[in-house]
Amino acid sequence: MNHFEKDVQSKRNDAIDSGVAFVASFGFFAFVFIIATLVDVFGSM
Repeated sequence: MNHFEKDVQSKRNDAIDSGVAFVASFGFFAFVFIIATLVDVFGSM
């Protein structure tokens, strides 16, 4: 048996971590898109 499998550092589910990372990155890019849209709208006034 692989000795790394005996001493696992984290027993958390990887699907939860990847879901949190997806939501965080999506939120960041949505925030950047909203800021760019506001700059475009207010810049054309």
